[in-house]
This record gives sequence, C-alpha cells and structure tokens, in this order.
Amino acid sequence: MVKPARPTFQTVPRVVRIIGGVWRRTRLPVPDKPGLRPTPDRVRETLFNWLGQDLTGWHCLDAFAGTGALGLEAASRGAARVWLAEQDAQQAAQLRATAQRLGATQVEVQHGDGIALLAAQPPASLDLVLLDPPFDSSLAAPALAAAVPALCSGGRVYLEVPHPWSDDAFAALNLTPYRHLKAGVVHAYLAVKGD
Repeated sequence: MVKPARPTFQTVPRVVRIIGGVWRRTRLPVPDKPGLRPTPDRVRETLFNWLGQDLTGWHCLDAFAGTGALGLEAASRGAARVWLAEQDAQQAAQLRATAQRLGATQVEVQHGDGIALLAAQPPASLDLVLLDPPFDSSLAAPALAAAVPALCSGGRVYLEVPHPWSDDAFAALNLTPYRHLKAGVVHAYLAVKGD
C-alpha cells in the first residue's frame, strides 16, 4: 500500500490567542483568506521575550496586520499607540470589531497599504515596526526600507520572511540584526536601528 505524500505546507489554525499582557488568552479568529498565515504562537512568544515583556509607552505599527496578533500583542503589553494596517476591507473591519470588543483605545486600524502608512509616519516616531508580509509576495524589502525612517534611534523592526535575510541587507539600511530564529519555513528577525 502506498502512503499518501505528506503536505509540504503547515495547516493554518482557525484561531490564535494573545499570549501575554492584559488580554492574555484572548482568541483572535483566523479567516480562510489567501496569503493569511498568522505568526505562530511560539514565534510570537520568542519575539516578545526578545523585546522584553513590558512595552509601556511604545509607539508601534503592524504594517500587514492580518489577524492583528502581533500588534494586539504589543498593545496587550502596554504599548501606548498601535497602528494596524490591513489591505483587506473585511479583515480591517474584523480588526476594528476586535479592538472595540477589547476596549483597545490605543489601537487604530487603517484599511489600506501598510507600506504607504509607514512612509506617511513622521520621522523617528516609532519604537517598533512589525513586518509579516504575505509569504508569496515581494513586499519585505520595500516594507523594511519604508520602516527605517519612521523608527527612532534604537527602534526595533521585526521581519518575518520565508527565506534567510542577510546581515548586509540589514546593514545597508542602518539596521543591526539583534536576534534570529527559524521555525519551520519561518525566518524571524529582530533588528535595531542605529543612530
């Protein structure tokens, strides 16, 4: 008997949870939409361990919000202001409903292009930029380039991509890689902006 081939993709969960802060264990729905693949819990937990658990007073922007898991996690851990950018109108409406349900007055959902929202930010105004573009896109490089001017000195950018990212590519943008992990097909980086 021939065994069926194993699928080469990971099954996308239908629900993810905020894993820390005031909204810990809050469930976030994951709609069945092309390209929507939420950051795995283990990767998010590692990211917020790298950042430190307390983001009190931080200004953050999640440029490809999707389920909102990354940006809402930052807000749950004390971020003063979090922008969630989402291209899909229906998903943006879901994010607004979730923020309202949580009473997350520090969260602002923007329907539209996350890269354009990054480019519109005042220089050096953000402490953290979260970049998890659709895996089948070529948006990582332009999003990273748009993020850098908006970051304050010492600000951090999180990048999640399906392939390794070189130290030289970060250095060319005045970013220093701080941490990296590989989990399945995910390469996750945290980089820090220089002076």
